[in-house]
Amino acid sequence: MKLSINKSRSLWWTISSAIILAGIISMVISWQNPNIRAPLRPSLDFVGGTRLQFERDCTKPGNCDKPIDINVVREVAKEQGLGDSSIQIVADKNTRAENGISIRTKTLDREQRSKLQNALSEKIGTFDQQKNQFDSVGPTLGRELLTSGIIALIVSFAGIIIYLSFRFQLDYAVFAIVALLHDVLITAGIFSIFGLVLGTEVDSLFIVALLTITGFSVNDTVVIYDRIRETLQTNPHRQIADIVDDAVNQTLGRSINTTFTTLLSLFAIFLFGGETLKNFALALIIGFTVGAYSSIFVASTLLTWWRERTVQSPAESIDTSASSQDS
Repeated sequence: MKLSINKSRSLWWTISSAIILAGIISMVISWQNPNIRAPLRPSLDFVGGTRLQFERDCTKPGNCDKPIDINVVREVAKEQGLGDSSIQIVADKNTRAENGISIRTKTLDREQRSKLQNALSEKIGTFDQQKNQFDSVGPTLGRELLTSGIIALIVSFAGIIIYLSFRFQLDYAVFAIVALLHDVLITAGIFSIFGLVLGTEVDSLFIVALLTITGFSVNDTVVIYDRIRETLQTNPHRQIADIVDDAVNQTLGRSINTTFTTLLSLFAIFLFGGETLKNFALALIIGFTVGAYSSIFVASTLLTWWRERTVQSPAESIDTSASSQDS
């Protein structure tokens, strides 16, 4: 069965636009949320401060009989002068019982942490000292990490434009970058929604995930573009839409197999890799899936649409610059 992607390109663009719009709306809401103040819920890596995680000791009789009331936790935090803290009830990874508390707040010293822990213990039960966690990071380091991550993304995009312009033509490069922006926006938008609904935070590994996604996605796009260029050289009088459809169908098996096998590893990391890698793996799962979609249904169809509007005849679609390079 031949896949005719250009016949339904309006549908593909509508789906992408709807998901991106939902993500942008979520980012705006997140920015206006007084507990977040950012498009995505930032972790301590970016904003600085202290994150405390306490877990009740259920080996003590009666200590875990009652569920943790988050309102009680908020009252205790308010009494300690930490009313603007972000507070979540955390479930145990094995039992799924909600016996833990995660608190993200301003920077606290040792004495302040002890006072908060003692006050919470009096209200909700004794904590297991072996499972308590404390993390601190300064705001200066957080700003440096964010700035470095943004610069890395910009440099990678610029390098991709230069390479694709040299390897193919400028319009190939432009639509490849549009597809990459599509992947980054959807991944960020979904994480913004998760941040509002599930309290999911982004850290420095999220920037690493975005850079990895751009590399994976552009690789898939280049394979399809290369097949389009080869077909244009050998069959210059064919319609560009037919050429693009053929190129996609010829590379479809490779795209599906590569993405599927990669996702198997990522799901294994997500399920068994531990808490520190969970969000990183989730970002890659979303980004790689969206990247495969955009290479097939966005980058290719946009190139077809552009060539149909700007090229007078199919023969003029030949990539002359690439032909001269190959000769």
